[in-house]
Amino acid sequence: QLQLVESGGGLVQPGGSLRLSCVPSGDSLDHYSVGWFRQAPGKEREGVSCIRSNGIRTNYADSVKGRFTISRDNAKNTVYLQMNNLQPDDTAVYYCAPTPCPVWSDLGPWGQGTRVTVSS
Repeated sequence: QLQLVESGGGLVQPGGSLRLSCVPSGDSLDHYSVGWFRQAPGKEREGVSCIRSNGIRTNYADSVKGRFTISRDNAKNTVYLQMNNLQPDDTAVYYCAPTPCPVWSDLGPWGQGTRVTVSS
């Protein structure tokens, strides 16, 4: 089962940007569609974005459209989530996982995630 590792989270002020990275642990991402998910304190995990294996087809949650961009570099075996104009409501632990795309499923498997905190 493909296991992914997230990085790039941190503390940022409202309006700021972060880029998250997702890499596999011991496998290749080439043939997988990958999604980003997040779980805010006291809330259920929700889908944020996904990208097909060829990098052409993507999908976004309405709450992040126009602010977040998902991309992948198969040569570097990495999927990215560029997050711009971050807002306090984006505060969450962000996870990446293999998933169908454009209709994602939150079945995991889940890693430790990377925490994003948006606060002034």
